[in-house]
This record gives sequence, structure tokens and C-alpha cells, in this order.
Amino acid sequence: MTADEHAERFTLLRPLLFTIVYEILGSATESDDVLQDSYLRWAGVDLATVRDTKSYLARLVTRQALNAVRAGARRREDYIGPWLPEPLLLDEHDASTDVVLAESVSMAMLVLLETLTPDERAVFVLREVFAFDHDDIAAAVGESVAAVRQVAHRARAHVQARRKRFEPVDAAQITRLTEQFMAAAATGDTDGLLSLLAPDATWTADSGGKATASRRPVVGAEKVAALLIDLFRADRSMPDMRMELVNCNNAPALAAYHGDHLEGVFLIEITDGEITNFYAIRNPDKLLAVAVPRQISR
Repeated sequence: MTADEHAERFTLLRPLLFTIVYEILGSATESDDVLQDSYLRWAGVDLATVRDTKSYLARLVTRQALNAVRAGARRREDYIGPWLPEPLLLDEHDASTDVVLAESVSMAMLVLLETLTPDERAVFVLREVFAFDHDDIAAAVGESVAAVRQVAHRARAHVQARRKRFEPVDAAQITRLTEQFMAAAATGDTDGLLSLLAPDATWTADSGGKATASRRPVVGAEKVAALLIDLFRADRSMPDMRMELVNCNNAPALAAYHGDHLEGVFLIEITDGEITNFYAIRNPDKLLAVAVPRQISR
């Protein structure tokens, strides 16, 4: 077998492998590192021993992702302020029509998955999103099939109990509400903002202590509206500030630029026609990932 065949098989499955790792780690940058390390391991594998390339590589990257989670546990514990997943800028041609995949990479779902243990998260992602069988998952996480079934049941119940019950919001409605929000915030229209916000709307900002941002979530429509008005008023005082609509995590998001420098990415969660959550990514380390459009696959 040649190195070209190793590369061809890996490249063909890379969008799928990236998506698995990203959903386990919540970090596009770390996912790239895991895939690079996984490829080096894959390059030394005798392909004659590989019966199913997809299952083999899924197991390989899952093991490496779990190693990365454990290695980074201390950094998470010492993180300043709320920790949010890195926003995932999707290729404009890669807006998924796969409802399961679209939900699985949404910021709301990734935040929810953060409440699982690493093994629960890996098992949930592999089983519920990618429909791998229990044998493959057991090999990936180093547990028995019986244990994996128990973990899968526990993780599924945890997610279902916390997942909001609502019909999927279509892209047109998300875009319309996002544009209405931008217009209200940009013009200082407090009443307009309040009409879009759920009463318990929440603003969560992730700066890692490296940018100016609230270190605790802001809860309540009036408080969130006031914060947004102040934020956009400050932006208007700088003539080279601009907002762009981008596709992050399979939904419209706002990217704030100061000149050519990306200052923040703001993702909006909509439930039953109201904005329920804002996720503000201000940590400059996490914003680096937004410069590279990605492809996802299931």
C-alpha cells in the first residue's frame, strides 16, 4: 500500500472525522491538531488489516479526541469567565440540510454537550449523530459493549431532558429575526429589541480574560437589551467598526470587525420565534478559528 492511498482515504473522510472531533471537543483549532496527529498514526497502519476505513478512522480520532479532552481538563478549570465552544465558520456551500447534523453542531447543542462527561459526550455523538454501532463505539472509548449501552442511555436521557422542545427554525425565519435584531440594536431601538427577546433571554460572553466582556451571564430581556444598546453605541463611536452576517454553526451569526481585525462573533439562539440566548465569543484565541471556512459531514 502506498502513502497516496492512506492520504486518499483520510482526505475523503476528513469532513466526517473533523465533525466527530469538533462535537467532542467544541474546538475547531484543537480538532485540527487531533486530525493531524491521527493522520500520522494512520499513515503507519497496514491497510491490508483495515476492513472498514470509516469505522477504523472514527475509532482512531475519537480516542485521540478523548486524550485531548483529558489533557486540557486543567486549562478548562482555570479558565476565566464562561467557556463557550469555538464558533465554526461553515463554507457557504456547506449549509447542511441534514436536520440531525445541523442541530448537532449548533451552539445550543454544543453548550448542552459540555454538561456531559467526556465519555458520555463521545458515545452520544457517535451513536445519536453518526449512528455507529455499539461495537465500534466500545472500541473507540475503551469500554465493554454493555457499558457503552448504559452510557448511551444515560447521555441520551440527559440531553433529552435539557433540550428545548420546539420545531426547528427555518433559515428564512432565523435570517429575518437576525436582521430585525441588527436594525433595532444599531438604531438604539430598545422597544424593538424587547419585542424580539424572550423574557429570560440570556447573554453569555466568552473572553478568557483576554477581552472586555461580562464574566457572568446576563439574564433578563431588559438587562440584555440595555447591554446590546450600550455595545452598539460604543461600536458607532468607532467609524471603522462594522458587522457582517456569516454562517457559524449552521445558523446566521454576526461577526464584528474593527478595520480588518475580528473583534467578536455573536451567535443567536431562537426558540418559538423569540431570541432566547446570545453567545458572544470575544476570546481572540478562539476567533482565529473563524478565519477558516470548514466543511462538515455525517
